[in-house]
Amino acid sequence: MPAHSIGSANISFGLVSIPIKMFTAASAGGVSFNQLHPKCGYEFAKDQYVQFTDDELKALEGEASRMIDIAEFVPLEQVDPIYFEKTYYLGPDKGGEKAYRLLADTMKGSSRVALAKYVMRGKENLVLIRASGNGLMLHTMFFADEIRDFSEVDKGENAKLKPGEMELAQRLVNELASDKFAPEKYADEYRTRVLEAVEQKVEGKQVTSLAPQAQRAQVIDLMDALKQSLGKRGTSDAKAADGAAEKSMEKKPAARARAKAAEAAPKKASGGKR
Repeated sequence: MPAHSIGSANISFGLVSIPIKMFTAASAGGVSFNQLHPKCGYEFAKDQYVQFTDDELKALEGEASRMIDIAEFVPLEQVDPIYFEKTYYLGPDKGGEKAYRLLADTMKGSSRVALAKYVMRGKENLVLIRASGNGLMLHTMFFADEIRDFSEVDKGENAKLKPGEMELAQRLVNELASDKFAPEKYADEYRTRVLEAVEQKVEGKQVTSLAPQAQRAQVIDLMDALKQSLGKRGTSDAKAADGAAEKSMEKKPAARARAKAAEAAPKKASGGKR
């Protein structure tokens, strides 16, 4: 099914204006339930609310604008992923193909991303535009005052690591490492179970609960946990290696001959002493 544009805008790049179309890049796969009693006020203190009418809220919305005015370009690695909220694909609107291509190729070559402010549905947003997949993407972002201070969280800085624990942890990380991100390997099993339960209810069937999942044995000692983790993977790797070796011997006659000669050598030596 062809992509459906959710709106249009103009990217302002200096004196260059680029008409673009916006497309939803992803949609959450969760199962939504209707809220029967939504709140109708803002809680400014515990159990204390101030109420607004629809007209009052409408008057506070940002001025509608189709302009995305780029304020600056920054290196992508300088932007913490915690700021990203939603993602949209951008495509050129009628007459904007050349300017769109110019900005996309220029940003790709510079390895920088653009920051701008844009009003969407009455709400002012900080947005980031970046080159990706031979085109442009737009990410809505959280403002700085919307990000909670990580320094308020205890991070265990006073914990003492035993000698060798870091080395074992690094070995385990290396064994679990992959060369690329493959999101298709992962699926939302909870969503599948919920949808199956919904289907059962639609058909008037009794919703069956899943059997309790087996709990992992808790290993208190960190060093033991690391060693056991490496041991399990080492056993499976060793079995795979033995299997590969056997197959290799089967395929190579010379290797089989050397193995037979090695087995016969002790017998000849013992026979000579007689």
